[in-house]
Amino acid sequence: MALNLGDYLDDLYGRGFKFGDETIGFIYFGKTYTGADDRQVIAAIEMTLKIQKSFEGSFFMSLLERFVEGKVRSKAQALEKVKSLQLL
Repeated sequence: MALNLGDYLDDLYGRGFKFGDETIGFIYFGKTYTGADDRQVIAAIEMTLKIQKSFEGSFFMSLLERFVEGKVRSKAQALEKVKSLQLL
């Protein structure tokens, strides 16, 4: 998992996930609002895309809040958390 959010978003863009300015702004708002680090934000984006098949802002924010509360720091921990919530 990439450690830099900007690089991760650029990588997603290169793979065909073209987020608009509003979505990118919302992602950074969520990061600031929750006090999340880049790894937590990236994990929340990955799980949102995996579960929803597209970016859904409220779902992303809910996951991000849970990841911050649960101190999720890796993709494996994020996957474990999502499974424990029966979302996957």
